[in-house]
Amino acid sequence: MTELPHVTAQQIAAAKLRIVLDRKLGLHTPELVQRIAEMANPGILPASAVETRAQQGRFADAETSDPSTGTPPPTTPASLPRDRSTKGRLFGTSGIQGLANAEMSPALAMSLASAAADVIRQRTTTDRVVAVVGVEPGEAGEMLEAAVVAGLASAGADVHRCGSSTIPSLVYQVVQSGADLGVMISVPRGQVGQVKISFFGADGYVLPVAIENEIEVALAAASFAGAASRSIGRVNDSRDAGDGYVAHLLTSVPRPLDGLRVVLDCPAGAVVTFASDVYRRAGVDLAAVQTAQREDDESVSLRRLRDAVRDRKADLGITHDSEGRRCLFVDGNGEIVDGDQITAVLALALADAGKLANDTVVTTVMSNLGLHLAMRAHGVTVVTTAVGERHVMQELRAGKYSLGGAPFGAIVLPDHSTTSDGLLTALLLMSRVVSTGRSLAELASVMHRLPQVLVNVPVHDKTAIVNSAEVRDAVEKTNLELGDHGRVLIRPSGAEQLVRVMVEAAEEGTAQTAAERLAAVISSAPESPKQEHPAT
Repeated sequence: MTELPHVTAQQIAAAKLRIVLDRKLGLHTPELVQRIAEMANPGILPASAVETRAQQGRFADAETSDPSTGTPPPTTPASLPRDRSTKGRLFGTSGIQGLANAEMSPALAMSLASAAADVIRQRTTTDRVVAVVGVEPGEAGEMLEAAVVAGLASAGADVHRCGSSTIPSLVYQVVQSGADLGVMISVPRGQVGQVKISFFGADGYVLPVAIENEIEVALAAASFAGAASRSIGRVNDSRDAGDGYVAHLLTSVPRPLDGLRVVLDCPAGAVVTFASDVYRRAGVDLAAVQTAQREDDESVSLRRLRDAVRDRKADLGITHDSEGRRCLFVDGNGEIVDGDQITAVLALALADAGKLANDTVVTTVMSNLGLHLAMRAHGVTVVTTAVGERHVMQELRAGKYSLGGAPFGAIVLPDHSTTSDGLLTALLLMSRVVSTGRSLAELASVMHRLPQVLVNVPVHDKTAIVNSAEVRDAVEKTNLELGDHGRVLIRPSGAEQLVRVMVEAAEEGTAQTAAERLAAVISSAPESPKQEHPAT
């Protein structure tokens, strides 16, 4: 057996990553790489555990599909390192996610940061990369923040630590400070134990796929080197960085929001601090501020909001995700106002102000048909993209549009921010309520949300089944039956061997029947199991 050479923590982390990627891509991992990976914390995370967690999707796979057919892009099979498509990548659509202190270990975070700094350095003309780092408070975030900062500094990057941040506040600081790189360590809401690291460029946008691929290649090959002792980066704290972000948000409010009574319910941390501060300073009467547990998803907050809005006779309620990118509402009647309805209200507000570029909004294939019908009635064009903010943002930039949205409440307003910003969205929606003198319920009624039924069907080969003649014929037949007031969307899951069926129709019973019929066609296709599971 070959004697193992002396290896560094970065090389061990790179070996672990190589195993994860090889297992996901069905490639053989050399014995030497496996032995190096097992040197770190032996018995805690053996190759079998890495494989199991990768198969469970705890490393975020990108939900990448063609907007019109739902089929994923073709992949280019090759051994690492290589220029890869999104399938099987470590990066998802908004960062790298894994179980804290397991897949997402400090060693991996440090190596990842070093590789990113090295790739950015090679792409810039500056002598020294400057990085801004933000973190969502908590044990996992604080642990990985230390690792990320160490990795950046060891690669020769100067680091500005912003402390407790949201993704929009971090991105704002990157752009305003003229930094080359932004790194955010966040804890996805409702996903116990999970942590995510996101990277942003000097322009404030998430890094392009090509640069992410370069980082993955450098990480897997351990091809990045630490800076010389005299060139190690400096680290300083910018704890007042959020002040500029709050001031920026307040410039979006054309008039005080006096008299608006609101209930706020969101996770503890930077988002509730920023939200309660900026809403009060904008003139909002916060009737209550409720702090959610990190393991609670938005549905828990929405149930609490419905009760609190009624009990306190508030005009509306707001809930945010822990990253500060999304928002959902409850109107004064206790009814939920989702991202599609928010998009509709803001589209008409921008149109009235002459600021809806090209009279167009951008949304994903998962948006409710009711949004399309409402916008059509008001002369607004709807452009659809694949699922994921990256795709929405790409379309916004390509078409120079001014509004993009998604059903779960991620609204993008390029004139104000380079990422979706839940606080900005809430301020603009509340401004619309105040300026029109109409309730949120009345404003949201511009869109009638059609019943939507979702079914997940487990299969052996999701791509083959989605493209099969039987399934395509069934989809075409169902679409003809539903006409202009219904539609079908069939798409493969990004992370699992599932085909996702979505049917919308004027009546819920019609949608349910059509979804079940399509699921049966998919389930009876060659090599697909017969069992059917409700969508989650």
